[in-house]
Amino acid sequence: MEDFINLLLSGLLSGSVISAVIGTILVRRSKTIEAEVKNQFETQFALFQSKRIWKEQIVSELLGPLNMQFDRTKRAIDRWDGKNLYLEANIIRKSNTVIRDLLLTKGHLIPPGLYGHAGELIDHYDRWLEKFDMVRVKKESGEDVTFVFTYDFPREAEDAFRESFRKIRDELYTLD
Repeated sequence: MEDFINLLLSGLLSGSVISAVIGTILVRRSKTIEAEVKNQFETQFALFQSKRIWKEQIVSELLGPLNMQFDRTKRAIDRWDGKNLYLEANIIRKSNTVIRDLLLTKGHLIPPGLYGHAGELIDHYDRWLEKFDMVRVKKESGEDVTFVFTYDFPREAEDAFRESFRKIRDELYTLD
């Protein structure tokens, strides 16, 4: 009986030691896995936040203001009735200048697929402002123009910027 009790105690003692060792190994392994998962989650979350912040900047600092200036210019042109120097000089010229300047100063926010369209718009507004300056400011042309107009407006470029604005804004703020 004494042998049985010694055998039982040694079995219990060795089982406890082995359990403690295995438990310690499993706890360490669990903590390592937990740390890896937490690190991966934090990395993914930081990437998500970075992309969201960039999209918010695109919408608030570039695409939103461009969209409003496109609308403002379109409304002014729709109101056009004969020669209206106020509309031309104070709305269209200012809007065209703002659009061009936004594209030039906020170029780092232009989504990659819109670089070509941005160049087309900048070219158009540069030509329009040059013609406006010749016709209205310097009056070198000698002609009495009812409306300073260039026939090269890149409608597809404007549409691409408007669509990008709607798409990114909806990604950010639609609760679906």
